[in-house]
Amino acid sequence: MESTLDKKALDSLALAVREAGMYAKAQQQHISRSYKKDGSVITETDLTISKQIISVIEGLFPSMNIISEETLTPYREASPFTFVLDPIDGTDVYSQGLPSWAVALGILNKDRVPVGAMISAPRWGIGEEDLFVRLDPGKEPLINGQPLIVEGNKDFPWQITMGSSGQRLMDFSRYEGKIRIFGSSIIHMLSPVIYEHIQGCVNQSCYVWDVAASHAVLLSAGMLVEYVDGKPFIYDDDFLLHRKPFSPSLYVGTRTCIDALKVVLPPK
Repeated sequence: MESTLDKKALDSLALAVREAGMYAKAQQQHISRSYKKDGSVITETDLTISKQIISVIEGLFPSMNIISEETLTPYREASPFTFVLDPIDGTDVYSQGLPSWAVALGILNKDRVPVGAMISAPRWGIGEEDLFVRLDPGKEPLINGQPLIVEGNKDFPWQITMGSSGQRLMDFSRYEGKIRIFGSSIIHMLSPVIYEHIQGCVNQSCYVWDVAASHAVLLSAGMLVEYVDGKPFIYDDDFLLHRKPFSPSLYVGTRTCIDALKVVLPPK
């Protein structure tokens, strides 16, 4: 099996992810929400995009694994790469008409390390709508086609992103900074990389497709992801194959920022 991914094939896949984001944007005002057995929200747009992107990956990279939130596919240990798809991360806010959602595709290598990402957030951005982040394995990350440059001091968490259940799980008694809650784990984890004045993230329990794409971008920028108890965050069988949510919460940021978060914003 090939140990690298063809550049032209990745270009085609990136186009498909971006088009999926634009499709979701066009459909947003027309969708209705329903619920899965676990109580999470799903829309027809999630299902349509899942089918579309999986079909494109199977055509371009037939020997690679695919893990999608909405579709079960076989997993082969011998495959050198695994694509992890969230057709819409932030389906709840998407179904309510809010802008903070994304089509997210992460790429793991054979060691289950996040090494690639394609993230389309067509109603999100930096001073304007439309955000597209692309990281090809072994390359530098791009944001809207330009090199992604991390700006600002990231050593102390003056401003962070957090999931909506953070208020129940974390101890805020020593934290005097600002919290931003957007409703998308992908956007939460991506924010310290793309926004100058956001230094870190505290992400609560969710699934592999909610984190893989942004995790790859964070690693490429020299940032870390680890559990709040200090244990390393790994893609084990329970998380990747058995589709179980991680637990406990995660800290995201530079080593210095995470060390500070442990002091000022510990778990309850």
